[in-house]
Amino acid sequence: MAEMDYKQLAEDLVKRCRKKGADDAEVYIESGRNLSIEVRNGEVETVEEAGAHGAGFRVFHKGRMAFASCNDFSDESLENAIVSAVDFARKTTADPNNVLPDDTGITEVEGLFDPDVKNVPMDKKIAMAKEVESLALEDSRITKSAGSRFSDGVGEIYLANSKGLSKNYSVSFVGYGVSVVAEKGDQKSSGGESCSRRFFSDLKPAREVAEKAAESAYSMLDPQMVETQKAPVLFDPDVAYAVLGGILAAVNGERVLQGASFLAKRMNQKIGVERMTIIDDGTRSRGLNSQPFDGEGVPTQKRVIVDKGVLKSFLYNTIVAKRAGMKSTGNASRGGFTSIPGIGAHNFYMEAGEMPSEEIIKATKKGLLLKGVTGYGINPVNGSFSGGASGFWIADGKIAFPVKGLTIAGSAFDMFGAIDMVGSDLDLNRGFTAPTFRISEMQIGGR
Repeated sequence: MAEMDYKQLAEDLVKRCRKKGADDAEVYIESGRNLSIEVRNGEVETVEEAGAHGAGFRVFHKGRMAFASCNDFSDESLENAIVSAVDFARKTTADPNNVLPDDTGITEVEGLFDPDVKNVPMDKKIAMAKEVESLALEDSRITKSAGSRFSDGVGEIYLANSKGLSKNYSVSFVGYGVSVVAEKGDQKSSGGESCSRRFFSDLKPAREVAEKAAESAYSMLDPQMVETQKAPVLFDPDVAYAVLGGILAAVNGERVLQGASFLAKRMNQKIGVERMTIIDDGTRSRGLNSQPFDGEGVPTQKRVIVDKGVLKSFLYNTIVAKRAGMKSTGNASRGGFTSIPGIGAHNFYMEAGEMPSEEIIKATKKGLLLKGVTGYGINPVNGSFSGGASGFWIADGKIAFPVKGLTIAGSAFDMFGAIDMVGSDLDLNRGFTAPTFRISEMQIGGR
């Protein structure tokens, strides 16, 4: 089907839902293809290319909502999905907040679609996966490959509803990476690195990815244990998610309404130090999680969530916003055409500070440079933080030795109030990230 057809199809299907008895309806159509290549020891293990398309129908009848989807655009399948959605909607519980958005605007976002992704020959994609693996294996400390991969995809999203919305956009993504193992005696240490972008030409060179993968494996050989103590903890960008994930869950408007968020009653209050600013930006050019409108058609925006330590915003989709007496923030997230909108972030990050990360290490007499976390991170309900920790021990402003098997613990508010240095190394090519930041003191469990 040509592009024009999908737009028309979405609009026609909304009308069909109305004819079958829906008061309001939304049609979400997805069409695209994904490729994934896996290589191990120079041999291609799998090449999978799959086209995917389908339509999701959200229908409303007397305040009741129901959903159905189909992955086949034959008239019969579309008809069956519409009929079953409308039937379900007569049986569910009514909720006066079951409404659809009516904002016909679109945020102009540049750089979401790279036409070159389709045109790069398959041989070149396979060669990239092979090259990154062989470069990583050049390092004598690396003994095995755990495989390399290349993936890309292009897709189009079409959304129409009975409030007059009809919108669409195209997206692309491309990424590759490698995982390796370093061995020494009976020790084994694995590591990996990958790079994902919207545009093929923006990918990092293979050597840079390979060297970082190798280093992440061999640098953790010969770990030592430290005593249980209180000391500064430096969060590397690789583990930013352990803090940001808890914040994101706690600013989810639905959790806030349910009272299941440690930030629920903190709006416009100081929750952290002045150097802590957290942004959600759906509009960033070439951003991995940018889009012109969210999963139900509301225009995206750049939003300050925490402004210099003060909590400024929760995230909402249309229904939860209405329940809370607020407006949607353009954060309806969608797992594709088979699911109804939830709430999620776009490009979610902590703003950069002034200090190079090396300077933060230099300014730390002793402490933990955290590179890996296992476990929960920040619990969004009560704000407690705990997890297994690995990384490097800092002594006299220098990296002294790797550490594994530690634990770290604290409470979110104590942590946010103790961020005393923020690095300048923010990589906005990641969709969920922070620069290096130091928490002046945390409980570190060792031997």
